[in-house]
Amino acid sequence: MNALRTLPKVDKCLTHPLFEGCNATLVMKIARAHIEELRQALIHKEIETFDEETLMREIKEAYDALFEPSLKPLINATGVILHTNMGRSLISKTLLERASNVICNYSNLEYNLELGSRGERYEHVSTHLKELLNVEDVLVVNNNASAVFLILNTFAKDQEVIVSRGELVEIGGSFRIPEVMKQSGAKLVEVGATNKTKITDYANAINENTVMLMKVHQSNFSIEGFSEDVAYENLKLLADQNNLLDYYDLGSGYVPKLPYNLGNREHSLSEILECSPSLISFSGDKLFGSVQAGIIAGRTDLIAKLKKNQLLRMLRVDKITLSLLEESIKAYLKEEYEQIPTLWLLFRSVEELSQRALMFQEKIGADYCEIIQSETYMGGGTLPNRRFPTIALHIKGKATTLEKKFRKAHVIGRIENEQFLLDFRTILPSVEEKLITIIETIIGKK
Repeated sequence: MNALRTLPKVDKCLTHPLFEGCNATLVMKIARAHIEELRQALIHKEIETFDEETLMREIKEAYDALFEPSLKPLINATGVILHTNMGRSLISKTLLERASNVICNYSNLEYNLELGSRGERYEHVSTHLKELLNVEDVLVVNNNASAVFLILNTFAKDQEVIVSRGELVEIGGSFRIPEVMKQSGAKLVEVGATNKTKITDYANAINENTVMLMKVHQSNFSIEGFSEDVAYENLKLLADQNNLLDYYDLGSGYVPKLPYNLGNREHSLSEILECSPSLISFSGDKLFGSVQAGIIAGRTDLIAKLKKNQLLRMLRVDKITLSLLEESIKAYLKEEYEQIPTLWLLFRSVEELSQRALMFQEKIGADYCEIIQSETYMGGGTLPNRRFPTIALHIKGKATTLEKKFRKAHVIGRIENEQFLLDFRTILPSVEEKLITIIETIIGKK
């Protein structure tokens, strides 16, 4: 019981040099919990004594841990450029610096400088985005799921929307097209078979309750073999003939021609927009390579109706998103593709990746690693089942053990054929020196 009498009072922590400059309320809360835990251990004779300085250090460690960021930078060595679990698209520091002047100051977010009155936040990206896409008008919401919901709720509430069965997709987080349509108030009409849908399937389903023909990108899967779908231009023609809206949920849209023949099954934004769609929507991140946002483009009259929907206020984007998105769009217009990290990583040649891997091997030693040719995927619900070449460094040793050690060091690699690999398709040049040090530490060279 003597040890119990010597337990420090909570107030004593505040006068200890370790806690100088700390938030007193937080220190007392943490100290109270630690002292009570120590008291119970002494009462139940789990311990007989304690060291006060050790207790103070433990309280300070708990205090410091409270301010450790939950989000931490990782080195993506998986080879998957748009890794959904690691934040998808990266933002270049150059674009962040360009946008910071607006983000860190008051701005004309909703202020019309010419009239001296309230303005509209969506106008700030519309000029550049309309120029890039060559469309009548645009609207930006917080993600593409919001874009889908807003469009269906605005134009198809209590009315029928025709969609191919082969396009009723589910993407990450159990986001299902049928469920979104139901929540929006639209009535889903499924046509065709899972593997085959023809233009006559759409035509035969049209009736007086039909308001929209919708096409959905298959996102994270593909139907191979005995299959058929309807080209968007044909769907658009059928919609026009029947005075219906056409809408293409692209999911992910891209601007420049993709390397490694990745675009031979996909349509770029320019190819889709040549059909003059009523409405399209796609993600601001993913293949577009900017911030998370839902970009809607199409006819001026339709965008105007979307802006009048009361739901828009719940789906709107903030000044940070708008500022970064605008800088990305300007980089596209200037063809500064090196400022779009998603594209920069994708466009690296195998020869360049090999040279970087060779530099690693020379520094680390061939006894510890070997260079291998492999293949990877884009990820992020884009380019489903489309593989393209990459170069990886095989770190020799037990793969599962190495994976855990590297993950502990915030390096995420992958295991392939029972080998632990660091894939150079996604390793940024800026982290190379740090990664070499981590590798040398783990393999015992440091």
